[in-house]
Amino acid sequence: MSSTTNSSDRVCEGYIEELTLHYQAYFGLPGKPLKLTKGPTEKLHSDFVVLEFPPTDKNAMFCYCTVGMSVDRSDDHLIELFVYAPKADMQLVELLTVCASYHRNKSPLGLDHTVNIGQPWLDNSKCDHGFISWPYLDGEDLAVFEVEGKGVGCYWLIPITEQERDYKIEAGTEALEQLFEDKGIDYLNSGRESLV
Repeated sequence: MSSTTNSSDRVCEGYIEELTLHYQAYFGLPGKPLKLTKGPTEKLHSDFVVLEFPPTDKNAMFCYCTVGMSVDRSDDHLIELFVYAPKADMQLVELLTVCASYHRNKSPLGLDHTVNIGQPWLDNSKCDHGFISWPYLDGEDLAVFEVEGKGVGCYWLIPITEQERDYKIEAGTEALEQLFEDKGIDYLNSGRESLV
């Protein structure tokens, strides 16, 4: 039994290390590991962290990335999330931790899903929902990660309003993405108005 546990621990450790290196290679520097000391963490793997990457020449914004959201999943719902922000803020660590915790339920998160954050994503924003999107700004260099022969999707969590979430439900994912493109969504602006 201990050899099985050790094997499982090695797989989890490898996942965490490889994903951390994946992010580090993409952003060109090591991220700062951050963890909530309270909140919805009981469902998460003990090694789960959120990495904070400061602005660089490549990305002129902060980026927060989950590490271990899907670390020990045995199904095909293998995703990690990241969110871009105009400033450093522990509220973003909480946001991603809540999403990671939700992902551990019977209905895991996936590409094109929306989530109810239950509070503004930043400051007093009207965006209190999130849309899980392909990372169009970054492409496959960030989105595609492979470990132990399994593909893991690193997807962009875009803060959206409840009205935008409703529009996505009614009109579909492509319509929402087209709306973002047509109206030029300012995804870093916590004070933006709904596009619907």
